[in-house]
Amino acid sequence: MLKRKAYTLSEATRKMEHYCAYQDRCHKEVLQKLREMHMIPQAIDQIMGHLISENYLNEERFATAFARGKFRIKNWGRIRISLELKKRNISPTIIKIALKELEGPQYSRALEKLARKRLDQLKGLDHWQQKKKLSDYLLYRGWERHLVYEQLDRLIDSR
Repeated sequence: MLKRKAYTLSEATRKMEHYCAYQDRCHKEVLQKLREMHMIPQAIDQIMGHLISENYLNEERFATAFARGKFRIKNWGRIRISLELKKRNISPTIIKIALKELEGPQYSRALEKLARKRLDQLKGLDHWQQKKKLSDYLLYRGWERHLVYEQLDRLIDSR
């Protein structure tokens, strides 16, 4: 039988401070980690309160960093980012704040660049196949439907 490590309150608090300092985390991730450590509910409440009061845990900071990262690195659109934040139990108000980070001309430029890159990979297919595959790809990545169709009109129908 495996012995599980028992943590004192101060050990668990230090461990969670390090966990949150290494990378921004949402409340759900920290709660899950504390439960995996088999902490009792009173200890979890105390540790969570400490992490929030000492600014180790900040949902708004997490959400904005998450949105920026997924947009820049994975080329996700607002819809996909919003859905992923909802999965992490982030409030709608904070999601709106995080998505404001993605407003402006760089959002449109990123969509156009992604669409052109994908369209280059679809050479050799007929007009309708290109349109279908490109729209499916962009919609899966969470780009808004009206923006995707504008790109399709601009890139494929203008040929």
